[in-house]
Amino acid sequence: MSAVDQGAQGAERTLGQLVASATAEMSALVHDEIALAKVELKQDVKRAGIGSGAAIVAGVLLLFSLPVLSFAAAYGIHNLGLGLAWSFLIVGVAFWVLAAVIGLIAMSKFKKVKPPVKTIESVKQTSALLGTVKPHARPVSDQAVGVARSSS
Repeated sequence: MSAVDQGAQGAERTLGQLVASATAEMSALVHDEIALAKVELKQDVKRAGIGSGAAIVAGVLLLFSLPVLSFAAAYGIHNLGLGLAWSFLIVGVAFWVLAAVIGLIAMSKFKKVKPPVKTIESVKQTSALLGTVKPHARPVSDQAVGVARSSS
């Protein structure tokens, strides 16, 4: 092979090579975008899981502990000299305050869940870049002149 043949081969690739190269690059780009999305979503899923766990714990605490602890606390306050009705009211309000605090913790965890900002920005940049790409002008050969395209 001569130096001219090697230079021509390296400078001009066939259409098949260009398509294969573009396909490989697009595939790699899509895989990179998916990997970035996975990393971002994994963090948000963890935060959402912690928030959900806190909300479930708050519900379980209210459900199972209210009857037993309410009676025990109310009778304990009643033994201090307060009326039985007031004792039960104080216990009920205390459980509401506890549930509100745990609910606020859960809400703060849910508010930290955000969309995958980096992935969205990267996809926008990629889309903008691909939108500006224009095909290169190709010289028309004698063989291509006689080729007719169907209009159907």
